[in-house]
Amino acid sequence: MTHAPAGHRLQIGDVAARTGLSLRTIRHYEEVGLLPEAERSTGGFRLYSEDAVARLLLIKLMKPLDFTLEEMRDLIEVRERLAGPRLSARTRASLVERLATYQSLVEHKLADLRGKVDSAQAFADQLRDETH
Repeated sequence: MTHAPAGHRLQIGDVAARTGLSLRTIRHYEEVGLLPEAERSTGGFRLYSEDAVARLLLIKLMKPLDFTLEEMRDLIEVRERLAGPRLSARTRASLVERLATYQSLVEHKLADLRGKVDSAQAFADQLRDETH
């Protein structure tokens, strides 16, 4: 995977290729506020930063876990604020606590998915047995 130089902006097609998301999905995430509004070229094309690509890849990780848009927005905000400079110890502790809550939620969702996979595997095994 190639990366654009710092400060370089990518057109939506390049972002789609890098993230595996459709143009429609990228525009949707922008429309619902998960992605900041893209800059525009003089020709009106959307232009995205490396930070936007990283955010889309994070959203892509959250999507199969059925995070709501609000949960996605909040988790993105928590992570971005934690990465920022000059947080008070109290603010940092509060953000880390919120992040830990999301980590627990992911563990719970992952356990649910594992249960679904196990059920699906049992069903596939049953069908395989019935066809032999």
